[in-house]
Amino acid sequence: MKSLFSIVAVAAVLATAAPVSAQTTLRASHQFPGGQGDPRDEMVQIIAREVEAANVGLKIQVFPSSSLYKANEQWGAITRGQLDMSAFPLDYASGRVPQFSATLMPGLVRNYDHAQRLNQSDFMKDIKALVEESGAVVIADAWLAGGFASKQTCITSPDTIKGQVIRAAGPAFEQMLAAAGASISSMPSSEIYTAMQTGVLDATNTSNDSFVSYRIYEQVKCLTAPGENALWFMYEPVIMSKKVYDGLKPEQQKAILDAAKKAEDYFTAESRKGEQKMVDTFTKAGVQVVTMSEADFNAWMDVAKSSSYKNFAEKVKGGDELLKKALAVK
Repeated sequence: MKSLFSIVAVAAVLATAAPVSAQTTLRASHQFPGGQGDPRDEMVQIIAREVEAANVGLKIQVFPSSSLYKANEQWGAITRGQLDMSAFPLDYASGRVPQFSATLMPGLVRNYDHAQRLNQSDFMKDIKALVEESGAVVIADAWLAGGFASKQTCITSPDTIKGQVIRAAGPAFEQMLAAAGASISSMPSSEIYTAMQTGVLDATNTSNDSFVSYRIYEQVKCLTAPGENALWFMYEPVIMSKKVYDGLKPEQQKAILDAAKKAEDYFTAESRKGEQKMVDTFTKAGVQVVTMSEADFNAWMDVAKSSSYKNFAEKVKGGDELLKKALAVK
C-alpha cells in the first residue's frame, strides 16, 4: 500500500513538472495550387513559416488546392470557427454579405497603386467592419488584376461577349456581362479548366495568377490582359476566424500580424509581376494576347453603370454610400 502511495506521489510531481508550452496547430485552407509559385499560396506559406519561427507555441498547417474545404465552403467554416485561416476571394461570400460584391466591381480599381490607396480608405474600413461583424478578421490585404479569355474570339468591346457562356467571379461582373448579352455559369476559379474542357464554358474572367496556376492557356484561343485599362480587380485577403484569433495569446496574435505584414509586402511586390508572367505564358502556348482600348473600357463602364453599379446602389443595404466612398479614392 505504501509503495502505491509513493507511485501516486511521484506521478503527481511529474505531472506538476510537465512542460506547459503545448503547441497549438491552426489549419489554413485555400483553393490555389500549392508549391507551384502561386503568390496566394506563398502568402499563406510565409505566414506559416514566420509564425513557427516566432516560437510562440503556434504552428499553421496549410491545405492548398481545396484539399480541406472547397472554395465556397471556406467562408462559412471560418465564421463558425471550424476553419482557422484562409486566402479567400471575398466576393465568394457576397451571397451572404451582399456588400462584398463591391470588392469585384467592374472598373472600380484601376491599377495596383490605386488598390493600395483604397486599402487605407473609409470604403475598406467599412468592408473590414462587415468582415468582423460576420465572424472573421482580415490579417493581410491582397488585390489581383485579371482579364478575360475565350475559346471563341477575343473579348474587347461589350459586343464581343454576345452569345458566349462565361464564368464570372461575382454578382457585379455577372450582371454586367449578362447585360452585354452573355450567358453566365458561376463557379470558383478552380473549376474553370474542367468546365472549358467539357464545353460548359466558352469564356472566363479571373485573376492573372489563376490564369497561369490553373493552366487556362491550354483551353483558350485568346487572352485579354489588363493592360492600361484594367476592368477586373479582385480583393483576395488572408482572413482568420475572429473566434480563433480572439482566443489566442497576445504574443501569438502579434506573431500572426507580424507574419501577415511580411506576407502582404511580398504579395504587393509579386502581384505586379503577375501580368507579364501571364502574357509570357500564354504567348508561349500560342494563345493570342490583346488588351482593351480606352474606348472598349469606357463602353464596358457604360454597361456596368446601368447594370451592376445601379443594382448595387439600389438593392444592397448601404450600397450607394459604399460606392461613393470607393469612387472618392483617386
